[in-house]
Formats: sequence, C-alpha cells, structure tokens
Amino acid sequence: MFKGILIDKIDDNYTVVLQDIDESVLPEGDVDIDVMYSTLNYKDGLAITGKSPVVRRFPMVPGIDLVGTVTRSSSEKFSTGDEVLLNGFGVGEVHCGGLAQKARLKSDWLINLPSGISPENAMAIGTAGYTAMLCVIALENNGVTPESGEILVTGANGGVGSFAITILSKLGYKVVASTGRMNESDYLTKLGASDVIDRNTLSEPGKPMTRERWAGAVDSVGSHTLANICASTKYGGTVAACGLAQGMDFPASVAPFILRGITLKGIDSVMRPIADRVEAWERLATILTQDDFTDISTVIGLDQVIQTAGQLLEGKVRGRVVVDVAKG
Repeated sequence: MFKGILIDKIDDNYTVVLQDIDESVLPEGDVDIDVMYSTLNYKDGLAITGKSPVVRRFPMVPGIDLVGTVTRSSSEKFSTGDEVLLNGFGVGEVHCGGLAQKARLKSDWLINLPSGISPENAMAIGTAGYTAMLCVIALENNGVTPESGEILVTGANGGVGSFAITILSKLGYKVVASTGRMNESDYLTKLGASDVIDRNTLSEPGKPMTRERWAGAVDSVGSHTLANICASTKYGGTVAACGLAQGMDFPASVAPFILRGITLKGIDSVMRPIADRVEAWERLATILTQDDFTDISTVIGLDQVIQTAGQLLEGKVRGRVVVDVAKG
C-alpha cells in the first residue's frame, strides 16, 4: 500500500480522495518507481476538480509529471537506483500518474534526470518549464534572436509564462509579460520582464492586422488573444502556441501569414519524441540556476493537492507548485 490521490467515477459520481492505494491499481509497465516529487499543472487541476474530462480511465492517479528512483526495471534502458523523470504521454489521463508515492511506467516514456537539476527543481520545472523551453527552441529555430525585437509572453503568472520569461531574459531577449494580475508586476519584473501589460489589451476581438510589434511570442492562452498576437507580430516573426486558457477557438485572419510571412508554431509537450525532450531538459540544465527557483515555485504535500488544484483553476496560484509526495 502507498499514499496517493485517487480519482474514481461510478455512474455520475466523480470522487477525488487522498488515500492508501493498493499496488494492484497500478497499470502495466516495465519500470517501477518510488516517486519523490510531482507537481500541479493546469491539466492536473482540470482532472482533480473534474471540470474537464481529462481522465479517461478509472480509477486514476492524476499527475502528468513525476521524478523518482527506479526500484524495478525489465528494460535495458534503466537500472535500479536510476533517477528518472516523466512528462506527459497520457500519464494521469489514461495511465496512473505522479501524485502518489509509487508509479509503474513504460521505459519508452522516461528520461534520465539531467545532471545539475535536483529532483525538486525538476518538478518545479515540470511540464510547464519543459514546454516553455520547447517554445523558446521553436523561436530560435525560426531565426528569432534577441536582436529581432520584443518577445511577448502571455499567461505570464502561470507556470509556462513564468519559465518562458526567465529563460528568454537569461538568453538576452527583451520580454513583455501579459497578465490578468497587474498586482504581480513586481514578480514578473524580477523574473526578467522588461514591461508588463494587462491581458485585456489582447483578449477582446480585434482587427485582422495591427501595428507590428512582436518579433515573437509564447502564448498559453489561445482564442482572441492568440489572434491579436498574430495580427501584431512583425514581418517574419514566430508565435509559439502551447495553451488554450481563454479557449480552443482561433478567430483570426490569414492576413498576417500571407502579408507578413509570420509563423504560428504549435507546441505539443505530451507526445514529444524523446530526442526533443532530452534536448529541452539539457538546455534547461545549462540555463537555469538555483536562484531561478526561489520565487518561481512553492512546495506542498499530498494533503494540500486537492485544495490547491481548485485554487490553480481560479487563477490564485503564482508560478509552479511542487508536490513532495512523502508529505501528507
């Protein structure tokens, strides 16, 4: 038996409980892991609160991220004692995830914890920071450099936004943060934003094209916000889209694409090939330092997960939440 968050659904009765879980609940996998840390992402919040049908198999341990130590492996890729991490691959949705003290996973989903990143910091980064790094790599690959001009980051107080600001500023980019919490401007400036704007300037229906401003953008919001970003992106610029906090719709025009040659690059972190994951995590290990985690993350125990998940969806959580599964 081990402690964890367990989601179940019988008829229309959706339950989420911190409880002792029998190992028989764990699905098939060739690697067993003692989980050290997990984290709370927006998708985890949706799964735990039941506000979106994220979970597609029951009972389910949520948690799309984890880091831990291998205790059994029938794979040649990993040995007992290895420290490994996981992001995505449907874990926490169709395969039991990281918000418990044990996990059983497929070795094809795992990578070794990079040297230079502690287990706790790996989950401070989590899918959010890893996604932010994928976005930055996409901008770089499309020729967006610090000399190109301002980079916009939306959803700036969230996990992806916080890490995108930190990474971009450390690489020398001039970053503008868009947020619905202007009272957090000092936090965003401390992360590296040179300017902070109210998200309302982007969230309403706009024109097909407006004055060119952004050399690039990292957007986790979607809908009208993403359409307005594209409308104001400079000639040849790139927008990395990785989220849909405002909505899945894209009420835009083709004008910025055919008249300004901009690129809209979709960023998927869930099924990303292992080589891309390794590249992103190795870059994170070289860019981030211990000081970068001081203001960007907080640590909670399993007993605080359910309450914090609701606060996350209400926009009351800043930065990243690390879950120490040994607590609670």
